[in-house]
Amino acid sequence: MQTGMQTDTKPFAIGVGEVLWDLLPSGKQLGGAPANFAYHAHALGAEALVVSRVGDDVLGREILDRLHGLGLRTDGISVDPTAPTGTVSVALDAHGVPNFTIHEHVAWDLLEAGPAMRAGAARAHAICFGTLGQRHAVARAAIRAVLHAAAASALRIFDINLRQQFYSREVVDDSLRLANVLKLNDAELPVVARLLDLAGGERPLLEQLAARYELRAVALTKGAGGSVLLAGGRFVSRPAARLKVADTVGAGDAYTAVLALGLLEGHEPERIVEQAHRVAEFVCTQPGATPALPPEVARW
Repeated sequence: MQTGMQTDTKPFAIGVGEVLWDLLPSGKQLGGAPANFAYHAHALGAEALVVSRVGDDVLGREILDRLHGLGLRTDGISVDPTAPTGTVSVALDAHGVPNFTIHEHVAWDLLEAGPAMRAGAARAHAICFGTLGQRHAVARAAIRAVLHAAAASALRIFDINLRQQFYSREVVDDSLRLANVLKLNDAELPVVARLLDLAGGERPLLEQLAARYELRAVALTKGAGGSVLLAGGRFVSRPAARLKVADTVGAGDAYTAVLALGLLEGHEPERIVEQAHRVAEFVCTQPGATPALPPEVARW
């Protein structure tokens, strides 16, 4: 494990990519994995920033208001004069697992990374990104500019988030080469293995990914099956708790935020997984992706 940050340094985490409204059966909720990641990093004690783009419309202004209400900065959100704010239609199955219909030609597809954003990236301790935010060439170039601006010591976390048809072998491979931490789920692992011509069971696949792309850590979440973390040459597995699930939206992003801060602070893999489960499982019991975290849940 790495030694961690200085104890008097507040970590600075960036989520870069899509910000949007999840249109749930119960109403709209702030969504987008980078925004969820930033929210949970902030709730866990980090300085956090969402780098994205909204439309010059009511939904865009509501996103800015919502982020402000959550205590997050909004200076990383640019406004597009013509493209609408992103939305996702979400239907939940009998187990609370979401199915997404992600609408195209929206503002975050035209994400920009100007000098101020690159300067912010240069002082970030962790930057989280995925595949969905890279579906358009303009946003893909901006996300990569942010990653290239990061310090060599920063965590560059690829939370893969395969959605619909919005990914390719090229984007996955290029993103892994830009990353030093990977987080994915058990539905995504066989897809990634097929895209990258890897074979084997769960643990061999994670070890191959870590070795091929020189990753500091690889986390695999498995819903009701728990999760595993490969970090510091150690492989840690934990079962999931039995829960009354409201929905699972945002739980993986909460896990990623704990993973980022745990790695930055030099915690052992076992402790990181324990805390990641505590936070993610709480999120599963609440509606939406960004519930307030009680102190006893947020505290390490």
